[in-house]
Amino acid sequence: QVQLVESGGGSVQEGGSLRLSCAASGYTARRNYMAWFRQAPGKEREGVAAIVARGRVTYYTDSVKGRFTISQDDAKNTLYLQLNSLKTEDTAMYYCTTGADRGQGTQVTVSS
Repeated sequence: QVQLVESGGGSVQEGGSLRLSCAASGYTARRNYMAWFRQAPGKEREGVAAIVARGRVTYYTDSVKGRFTISQDDAKNTLYLQLNSLKTEDTAMYYCTTGADRGQGTQVTVSS
């Protein structure tokens, strides 16, 4: 059974940084696809970043390019999302996903 557990969220001011982690069990992170998405209250789910081709290729939504970095640690079977230069519009619940499963989410709140 796949289990994904996110952590690392918190409250920061604009311009701050956070690193989100997603510990995977029952699923090898270094597979073809893992991703982060986010959802803010009253807004649609938004794909943020994905890592594919066994970690060789990454994708980002335009609003986070140059600020967020997705990566994975094979030894720890963990997916990461480094969030830099945070903006108030980045406030949301962040989830990791294998495409078929997702974790419980971790809240990111950015204040001005």
